[in-house]
Amino acid sequence: MASASEKKRWLPLEANPDVMNQFVWGLGVPEDVAEFNDVYGLDEELLEMVPKPVLAVLFLFPYSKEAEAERISNQEKASGNEKKKPSEKVYFLKQTVGNACGTIGVLHALGNASSHIKFIEESFLDRFYKSTASLDPFERAAFLEKDREMEDAHSVAATAGDTEASSEVDEHYICFTCIDGELYELDGMKSQPISHGPSSPDSLLQRFCCHGFSFYALALIYLFVFTKMKVPILFVQQDAAKVIKALILKNPDSMNFNVMALSKNSG
Repeated sequence: MASASEKKRWLPLEANPDVMNQFVWGLGVPEDVAEFNDVYGLDEELLEMVPKPVLAVLFLFPYSKEAEAERISNQEKASGNEKKKPSEKVYFLKQTVGNACGTIGVLHALGNASSHIKFIEESFLDRFYKSTASLDPFERAAFLEKDREMEDAHSVAATAGDTEASSEVDEHYICFTCIDGELYELDGMKSQPISHGPSSPDSLLQRFCCHGFSFYALALIYLFVFTKMKVPILFVQQDAAKVIKALILKNPDSMNFNVMALSKNSG
C-alpha cells in the first residue's frame, strides 16, 4: 500500500512465505533458525497446524483511508479516547516509502523477535537494527529510505513471486507481536504501536495446549478444586487471530486477505 509520502515508491511484496523466506534469509536470518509459514485459516484446528513457537504474525488486508479512519475512531471510543503509551521495548518504524508495507511488516516482525533470532554477524539485518536502535520511528524510516541495499533486496523479492508485480495495489501489511505481556499491532502508517490488550507468546496465535486444554485453564481448575480459591472464568484466546477476524468482518465482500506466521524452528 502506498504511504502518505510519495518521495519513493517500491513494488509491493507478494504474500508468499517462499518469497518472504528468501528475502529474510538473504538479509541475515539463519535458515535453520526462523521462517515464515502460511496460516491456512483462523479456526482452532487450522491454527494448531502452524509451527510453534510463533514470534510474529503478518496480516495483509484490503485498505482504504476511510475504513481505517473509522476503525481507529471506534477503537479510540472503546478505550475512552486514551492513547496508551506503548512499551519502550517495542521496535517500531514509520512507513515513508510507497508500497513498502511488506518490508516494514517484516522489519517489525524481526525487530521485535531479536531475543529469539540471532542475525548473522555483519549481515544487513544485524547492521540495520544496531544502527537504528537509538533512533525514533521517523529517523528509522529516513534511514531505511536512504538504504540502497534494502531497496535492491526488496526489488528482487518483489519480482520473485508467482504473480506479476504492480505498483497499483489496495492491500496493506501490518504485524502483530507480543511484547511485555501485551499484543501490539504494528503499522507503519500509524503514529505509534497499538495495544490490543493482554497477551502472551503462547497465545499470540494459538492456545498453548496439552491434550485439548490450555495450561492456564488447567491451572484455574487446580486452584478451584484443591484450594477452593475463587478464580475468574477466563480462557486463553488466539489473540492476534481474534483481531484479524474482526478486520476481515469489516470487508465481507473481499477475498484479498493473507496471514503468515513467523515461527522459530524447533530444531
